[in-house]
Formats: sequence, C-alpha cells, structure tokens
Amino acid sequence: MPKPTVTRMTCARIPTKYGDFQLCYYTNTQDKKEHLAFYRGTVSEEDDVLVRIHSECFTGDVLSSRRCDCGEQLNRSLELIADEGEGVLVYLRQEGRGIGLLQKLRAYNLQDQGYDTVDANLLLGHSVDERSYYLAARILEDLGVKSVRLMTNNPLKINALEAEGIRVHVRVPLEIAVNSDNAGYLSTKALRMDHLLQLTPALRSKAQSAS
Repeated sequence: MPKPTVTRMTCARIPTKYGDFQLCYYTNTQDKKEHLAFYRGTVSEEDDVLVRIHSECFTGDVLSSRRCDCGEQLNRSLELIADEGEGVLVYLRQEGRGIGLLQKLRAYNLQDQGYDTVDANLLLGHSVDERSYYLAARILEDLGVKSVRLMTNNPLKINALEAEGIRVHVRVPLEIAVNSDNAGYLSTKALRMDHLLQLTPALRSKAQSAS
C-alpha cells in the first residue's frame, strides 16, 4: 500500500500582529482533515529553520483556556518566528492529543473528578497520546525545509520527526507560566509523559499533593 501524501492546494498572505505570514492549506490521503502550514520568510532549501509542530487545541488556541499551555505555546511560537524573521508553524488538526474535542471535554470532566490527563484518556478507552507527526514531516518536505530547530517540550515529537527523515538540529524550549488551573496538567506532562519541563515549586507542590 502506498504511503500517504500531502498536496498543497493554495497559500495566501495573512497579516497578523506578528507580521505577514503565508497560510498554506493541505489535503492528504491519510485522513479527511485540512492541515495547515503558517510560515514567514524564506524557508525553502534552508537549514535549521525555526519550526513549531502544533496540534489543534480549540479550547486553548481560540478560547484562551487556562487548563493547558497550548494557546500560550502557539502565541509564543509566532513571537519567536516573528523575532527571527522566518520560520514555520505546522498546524495539525488532531485535537486533544488525537482523541477529538468531544472526548477531550469528557476527559476534562474526569479531570475535575480528580483524575489526571493520562488516566482520564485511559478511562475513556484511548491511548495516552494518539497523535501522529507523519503528515507534519511531509508538509515540511513540501516547503523545502532541510532541517529544523524544533520548538517543543516533548521528546517524542523530536523522535517522531527524525524517524520520518526530518533532522532536528536543536530543541527550543517553550516554557509557559504555571497557574492554578494548569499546574496539575503540566506536572503530569513532566512526570508521566516525560515532557522536558522545569519542575518549579508550584509544579512540585501539585505533584506531591496528587501522589
């Protein structure tokens, strides 16, 4: 069976508070979702391009939810790309670590009952993380990106991209401020999902209270 492919349908200039970007719309042969690339500057045939692979988070990206760090990571990534003058944000439509918005909201209800984000997914019959980065790699190849400096705290994302032939030259951390609503989520990511986050006093306290 042939491997899935991506097709760039069109791109358009999007002026933002971070400057002008190009938004490219992709179709693919793996799923029925529209994945996107949002880039600034010249990235084709460039080495060590600043890149963020961002999974859709309606609650964080659009509604500015404080339950996660997604919206702040999205904005911080665009700020860093703007400061550098070039870079790519690949926006993957895989809400809730791949389980979709409906199941994510159900997971939130379980979290409000005392379960952490890992156990909530498992109780709903899902894996801890169901995301794939195969299409992200194909999008970066289509854009002509030769190697990347990846904005992430997730080592699995680095490994997944490199397994798909995208060379990750360096990791760029995206540390987000801890608040009362996301402390449990961030501590779980650090302690149970191996995310590379500094265990601040607030996160240590939350982790100890949950143990």
